[in-house]
Amino acid sequence: MGLLFANGRNVVRETAEVFMENRENASAREMDVRGAALDQFAREFAVARKGGFDRFMDGLNRVPRPLMAFGTIGLCVSAMTDPVWFASRMQGISLVPEPLWWLMGAIVSFYFGARYQAKGQDFQRSIAATAAQAPVVAANIEALRALRADADGIGPVYEHEELGASDNPALADWQGARDE
Repeated sequence: MGLLFANGRNVVRETAEVFMENRENASAREMDVRGAALDQFAREFAVARKGGFDRFMDGLNRVPRPLMAFGTIGLCVSAMTDPVWFASRMQGISLVPEPLWWLMGAIVSFYFGARYQAKGQDFQRSIAATAAQAPVVAANIEALRALRADADGIGPVYEHEELGASDNPALADWQGARDE
């Protein structure tokens, strides 16, 4: 026995690992690779610390959408409360030249288009991070299924529908005995 297990060695295990991969070591290596990949993504897409001007500009960029929404609601309210005032303002808008409308449309389109693209890229990054977790979740589910063995150590415990107990009277009797 000293020859096989001396000095903290296990010759049987070491010999078996020549022919079969050690699953625990493989899981540790896989975790290290995934962790390194996620660290690389985190460094690549990390947001730099922002100064006061950058925070002010971010706040200013959030103003147009609420301003347009509340402005439109305000126009509807003013049309109902003072139709003459509203009509005079709309007459003024009818005097705006067409090229200016095109310019305003382009500015609004670029603003919302750029915002849509930035939000889309953020969404894709979150999807990539979630997808990177899928193998970990699958491995955890398999580990939990392995732990579902019954107290006698006979095998995994399943629900009736999974094993088709209604088709097998012996299995239904066994399941009934277990439930008691």
